[in-house]
Amino acid sequence: MHKVTKKYDSLAQFVSGEREKLGLSQSGLAKKCNLTTDEINSIESGIEIFLSTTIRQKLAKGLKTSLQEIKIYEKGENFTLGNTSNIEELKEQILINGEHSKVALYCPVCGSKLITRIAKMYDLEDNLMLHPKARCSKCPFTVS
Repeated sequence: MHKVTKKYDSLAQFVSGEREKLGLSQSGLAKKCNLTTDEINSIESGIEIFLSTTIRQKLAKGLKTSLQEIKIYEKGENFTLGNTSNIEELKEQILINGEHSKVALYCPVCGSKLITRIAKMYDLEDNLMLHPKARCSKCPFTVS
């Protein structure tokens, strides 16, 4: 397997550039990939920064490129979070503020707004257990 080098700064630039090399419009690429024009537009405008396996496969086929080449442009390929105490603090804040709180919490990785919820589960003795959950609206960060 050969090493893939980055030629673009982002997934959006990569998809747009490779599409243009093939002489395709967004709708042309969408048809070739069996995706919607809205999905291609979301990727090229930078809204989608990491892809599901299915979309990545369809896009690779339509752009005549490899899955590895697409992956190097996606956010989250080398995703790490340095301080795990931040996660415990976030969990505590979710529980304190409640599920439908007006208080916004923000992603420690990219600074975007977190989408939060509280999962209600029961243990073997039928005690209610509350598990705070969160996901970033822009990057792959999650609290589970």
